[in-house]
Amino acid sequence: ILSKVLYFLLAPISWILIVFIWMIFSRSKETKKRLSIITISIAVLFSNYFIYSKFVLAWQPKPVSFVKGSSYSAGILLGGLTRFDKDNKAFFTETSDRFIQTVKLYHQGFIRKVLVSGGSGELLRQDIKEADFLKDELIASGIPEKDIMLENNSRNTFENAVYSKKLLDSFQVKGPYVLITSAIHIPRASKVFKKAGMNIIPFPSDYQVVDAPFSLADLLVPKPALLTFWGYFIKEIIGLTVYRLTGKA
Repeated sequence: ILSKVLYFLLAPISWILIVFIWMIFSRSKETKKRLSIITISIAVLFSNYFIYSKFVLAWQPKPVSFVKGSSYSAGILLGGLTRFDKDNKAFFTETSDRFIQTVKLYHQGFIRKVLVSGGSGELLRQDIKEADFLKDELIASGIPEKDIMLENNSRNTFENAVYSKKLLDSFQVKGPYVLITSAIHIPRASKVFKKAGMNIIPFPSDYQVVDAPFSLADLLVPKPALLTFWGYFIKEIIGLTVYRLTGKA
């Protein structure tokens, strides 16, 4: 519950909402004026793609390519790439590139097995198991069931690491393992997995920002969607900081 509340407070769109409500209920004209300036400033600053891209490019790792002939015992596919409707039917989301990359790595021979790690991050829907859905989709993509290991109890990155290690140890699958998740999540996830005692090779996917030439529009035209994306980015920074302070990373 605390993590959900914290995520809400980290998103710039939430800051705008809070300041805007404050402005509505304020009786001072001077305070209203200052709050309106703050609201506009936050909106302009955090909807600028040029600024956002500079921060994200400095955070996320560069793409990884394996040398032909390389082969690793397993790839660890982290959940967080699906959405469930009211009937518990699962759908892939915009972060599903990590699923695509996992399938490619297997069929190209770079990983010999796939460990799917992901339970339910929903507070009120603990019966939903993301890894179960992903396992079926991996099989449908041509990966034999015998080469899939399932970890469907984890609810966050720390539990992903701890439960995955227990499962791999129980199957006596030795590292190094290829850790497959979104590029923006790799810095935090890789440190947590290493702290858990796992020898991993980070494999970033789902790049929100790529190092491409900038246009004038990137600098001048606001992109409102970035107000939400900033929340994901700030969450990763704060999450890594908290994990370090608590000895999990």
